[in-house]
Amino acid sequence: MNSQQIKTLDHQHIAQTYGRFDLALSHGKGCLVWDFEGKQYLDFTSGIGTNSLGWAEESWVSAVVNQASKLQHVSNLFYTEPAAKLSEKLTACSGLKRAFFCNSGAEANEGAIKAARKYSFDKYGKGRYTIISLQNSFHGRTISTLSATGQDTFHQFFFPFTEGFEHLPANDISALKTRLAQGDVCGVMIEIVQGEGGIFTLEEEYLATLQQLCASQDILLMIDEVQTGIGRTGKFLAYQHFNLQPDLVTLAKGLGGGLPIGAILFGEKCQNTFGKSDHGSTYGGNPVCCAAANAVLDQLTPTFLADVKVKGDKLRAALLNLPKVKSVSGLGLMLGIEFEEGIKATDVVNQGIQKGLLTLTAKHKLRLLPPLIISHEQIDEGVKILKDILQKI
Repeated sequence: MNSQQIKTLDHQHIAQTYGRFDLALSHGKGCLVWDFEGKQYLDFTSGIGTNSLGWAEESWVSAVVNQASKLQHVSNLFYTEPAAKLSEKLTACSGLKRAFFCNSGAEANEGAIKAARKYSFDKYGKGRYTIISLQNSFHGRTISTLSATGQDTFHQFFFPFTEGFEHLPANDISALKTRLAQGDVCGVMIEIVQGEGGIFTLEEEYLATLQQLCASQDILLMIDEVQTGIGRTGKFLAYQHFNLQPDLVTLAKGLGGGLPIGAILFGEKCQNTFGKSDHGSTYGGNPVCCAAANAVLDQLTPTFLADVKVKGDKLRAALLNLPKVKSVSGLGLMLGIEFEEGIKATDVVNQGIQKGLLTLTAKHKLRLLPPLIISHEQIDEGVKILKDILQKI
């Protein structure tokens, strides 16, 4: 098939819920991907942070193929080696105690919400169920995770939304203290770097105060690491930049290196909150997806993570030297570019496609989420393309 035939079938037979770029992709290798006409693109998107090891990394492919040839699915009525190994690795890397596996970030956040409410119900009874999240946050597209999302643009059409969620301004310690003092909050859910909210990083003082307040009031600190986790920011998890120890952590995107898997990690105080039949997922802990995740985690050595930070610092410095760039936000290889007035990030994305560079947007910013394996030479090449675009736009 060619690109136009694929687009025609999509328009005819797939629900038109996505604002797709005018590009059909055929195959990829490393940080490069090709369309059906053979044009090559440098990928600074990694499937919105999901292809953490790029396209078709050999050890990842081998793990997936090997596991698919043995057990592709067994359900959670049986034990499997890939899930058991993955849980051990995740708890060791995070400092938390147990894992629950699901299929996506939204499912992980949904499960974390249930866990926070059950923890509070078990200890304090009814009425202490409010989940606090932050304005400008994004936690998923289920009804409850939309309710947790602090962006008005998502709070349309699907009424009634789930009750028991409130959104506070980010980095506002006074507002946080006032709200938590009311005594009806069971959990606070945050992103260390708000991804869909425009690559906005929370302040260190705010995070330290939040942790202290949650600990003193037995409120669960819930950190959504769906986009920031699995090495994206130069640490295994973004909260590790700030010496935090959360009670619940959610993962997805980069965990499976391109296959669908999510996880909830439980800290010590809530490690036994879910008992038998309290939560479940038919596909959760799928052996092939867990094998893929194990292959990803095996790559994330301290040396690898240090190199992500070095590459992130290099990319940030280069972007700040580009014409018409007002600021650069984010951590590691999760960066957002704010342009001078009059330049639209969507225009830069579209021109990048024409010139062989794939990028993303986050609100009014250009968002860069290259594969963690990107080379220094490929960073230079991507920056060169952006410079050419910005000089002429």
